[in-house]
Amino acid sequence: MLALRLTRGSHPLVLTRRLLLAAASAGVGFLLLCTLGYASGHPAAASSSVLRLLWCAVPLAATVQFAVAVARTDPSTRPRPGLFAAGLGPARLSLLAAISTAVSTTLGSVVALLFFLHLRGDLTGLPFDGDAAEFLGADAPLPLAATLTLLALVPLAASTAGGLAVRSRPVAPSEAQEAEDDLAPAPVPKGLPWGVALTAAGLAVEAYASRGTAGDPFPLPGRLDSTPGAVLAGWILTAIGLAMAGPGLTHLCGRLLQAVRPGAVRLLAGRVLMDEATRIGRPLGIVCAVLSGVIAASVLYTGGPRPFGPLTALGAVLVLGCTTATLLTTAIEARQSRARTATTLLRLGAPASMLRTAAVLRALVLLAVFAPLTWAIAELAALPLTE
Repeated sequence: MLALRLTRGSHPLVLTRRLLLAAASAGVGFLLLCTLGYASGHPAAASSSVLRLLWCAVPLAATVQFAVAVARTDPSTRPRPGLFAAGLGPARLSLLAAISTAVSTTLGSVVALLFFLHLRGDLTGLPFDGDAAEFLGADAPLPLAATLTLLALVPLAASTAGGLAVRSRPVAPSEAQEAEDDLAPAPVPKGLPWGVALTAAGLAVEAYASRGTAGDPFPLPGRLDSTPGAVLAGWILTAIGLAMAGPGLTHLCGRLLQAVRPGAVRLLAGRVLMDEATRIGRPLGIVCAVLSGVIAASVLYTGGPRPFGPLTALGAVLVLGCTTATLLTTAIEARQSRARTATTLLRLGAPASMLRTAAVLRALVLLAVFAPLTWAIAELAALPLTE
């Protein structure tokens, strides 16, 4: 009941994030149900059904990542002395975050089930002249246990990850501790070498999987079952590598801003980037991986037929939308964590324009570093298939 009351009284921006999470959960649930419908209608094509299920893991992971970001920025799960006095410690707050996440994702799963049953004609007649009946397996009955299991994947994974993320969040420091932390140098992220190695390994796997197909691009999963599994594995390795390298690159951006006689604005912008490197760098790396995949696909299919089916389009929108929303939500979380420091600077007489200029400068230097990196990764991924 407490979770529902906090949801009803939340800020419109918080409710918007929860509704976006519900929409993402509905999209992933629909993809999973489509996989089940295809498997039920085509029992002889077991390998295609397994590959479809593997492709669904990518938007599922993106949705869980977004759920974690939403749970961490939820004001109702932020540790406060008043909540501690009422008995809401870290364990209770993590449970509250898990319940709030489960409510949003379960709502999305229910919407996905109703929409899926409507397209199959189980609720009313077949819409769209029955065009969706074949790949939804409308002629085959759906196993109830498998349907409930697939629909429960997103709520279970998202609520568990959200609760664990809130529980592992450090307790807000006191003013004296915060001042001491501000004076201490930010630790250097140590994942950059491993991230570079994994990114190179992922590109090598993609190149090996696409050998012998020069000038004939591999077919994208128009129905989620026509792309080699090794290409998916290579892209996942690349995404993990970029996520590991992102904090290190962000930390280097902060150092770059403070090089060669920096002024107050560059010092502030660089120090914030170094402090927030781990928090912002990982979502930035994942967005970089997703955009590089989109660019590589557009390069491969420029001027030719595009076998993008509706399920492929839905999966791409889910992955791109969830990763972008995660990055924006993480930026909001970072801004919330710096609220006391910004208030202190304004109280000491710093102009508000300086804070805005530092924020714009941080965005520009990140764009200057990650945009060429994204383009280079996309070109390297598409090169074996275009030569």
